[in-house]
Amino acid sequence: MFRIVSFIPSGTEMICAVGCGSQLVGRSHECDFPPEIRHLPVCTTSTVNGERNSQDIHNQVSQRLRQALSLYEVLIDQVKDLQPDIIVTQTQCEVCAVSADEVQRSLHNWVGSSPTLISLGAQDLSGVWDDITRVAEGIGQPTNGQRLLEQAHYRIGEISQRSTQRSSTPTVACIEWMDPLMAAGNWVPELVELAGGRSMFGEAGAHAPWITWEALLETDPEFILLMPCGFSLFRIQQECFSLANHSNWRKLQAVQGGNVYMTDGNQYFNRPGPRLVESLEILAEIFHPELFQFGHQGQGWKLAHPLL
Repeated sequence: MFRIVSFIPSGTEMICAVGCGSQLVGRSHECDFPPEIRHLPVCTTSTVNGERNSQDIHNQVSQRLRQALSLYEVLIDQVKDLQPDIIVTQTQCEVCAVSADEVQRSLHNWVGSSPTLISLGAQDLSGVWDDITRVAEGIGQPTNGQRLLEQAHYRIGEISQRSTQRSSTPTVACIEWMDPLMAAGNWVPELVELAGGRSMFGEAGAHAPWITWEALLETDPEFILLMPCGFSLFRIQQECFSLANHSNWRKLQAVQGGNVYMTDGNQYFNRPGPRLVESLEILAEIFHPELFQFGHQGQGWKLAHPLL
């Protein structure tokens, strides 16, 4: 039995999905799924005020990155008390969670223990599956990891086969940040394609790109999906005014046709772990409601208000 601390929500979900949730002894301040891990001691904190609006959060992050300051801090005394054998962290995005470098800096003077670091760094779907394998093998559950991947690939294959048989391929803009505008990248364009759509911004395996209102108007996608990183559906509803107040918003065909959707980017699309399969299900429900009803509407996604 290992004593495991996870500094990243997707890593926590991987650990639990391969049957080792009981070995978790600590988590990050953002780890909240599955619900049974929420009682665990919190081992990290954010240096950015996430309760502010999108523009202000962007400004805070930009300033700290320009000053080469960390966006997260490891609560080293808490980690020391927990005496983990394994720490799961990430290298994919310095904005998303505590990085391996940050962990190593925090543990530099740690005397008496040398926990193993498992660092996740997926840039695309293939990388996510590799990370699941890495975690499963690192905590001694390679068979469970393989079984989890087989189940994921089967579910994805079923959705993709039905979705891509449709004659139409809707154009889609996935918005990962609302002010300023950022489109989703990495694995999201792949998920859109698997669900039978065509992502107008972002490339598989590449970080999320900033986009302009002019580019959004020029491409004029049939669907707009709002999936801000770290935002729940409730937070998206609070922030939508930054889009609705723009002069170009009501010119978009997705807005005029009522095809703007809010999706829980925090719980699904921006967590590169097992629930990317559920993220694909959400896309399939939105694009092809006549074919798919997985039950995510209301919790994983909602139709945006018609006046948005």
